[in-house]
Amino acid sequence: MNMTARPERTEKKRKAAWGITGSGDRLKETLRVMETIKEDYENEVDIRIYLSKAGEQVIKWYKLYDQLKQSFPNVWVELGPNSPFLAGDLQLGKFEFLLIAPATSNTVAKIAAGISDTLLCNSAIMALKSFVPVYVMPTDYKEGTVTTQLPNGRNLKLKVRKEDAENTRKLSNMDGVSVLENPDDIFAVFRKHSQ
Repeated sequence: MNMTARPERTEKKRKAAWGITGSGDRLKETLRVMETIKEDYENEVDIRIYLSKAGEQVIKWYKLYDQLKQSFPNVWVELGPNSPFLAGDLQLGKFEFLLIAPATSNTVAKIAAGISDTLLCNSAIMALKSFVPVYVMPTDYKEGTVTTQLPNGRNLKLKVRKEDAENTRKLSNMDGVSVLENPDDIFAVFRKHSQ
């Protein structure tokens, strides 16, 4: 009787959806963090990237698109609120969680108000309805003045309006949503979901 060893059963990788909106603020830093996370969790998590229409425009403006595609081969660009069908995949439990980083004040306001007319807003709302955790890193975290770096390296001073900071607070009070202050907070998200 010829007995051959059975191949070891490998665990299927869990999936995480990373949404990028049209903000350049902390975009480079977020990409660096996500590249480190990809290396750290390469055998555990498959990270899929979903760019809003403006996200694609901004990441190209910052000349980071090629780097993103090289680091993360699974990149989709928004065609409409349900295309690609991220919302359906989230509802079916195909993703462990949804991360939106960085998130524009527009995206934060829409999710906080329940408006689902874009890919990432619709996907966040559908994820929440399906008990899938949503993590959002708003560019407008708290009221005041922030300095961001333009693609050419120059600094740009911006005012975070009271209304935008209020939408961030509203978002942080939503059941199922965790608001992150900076890119380094993303490490804790992956640690939490790897246990």
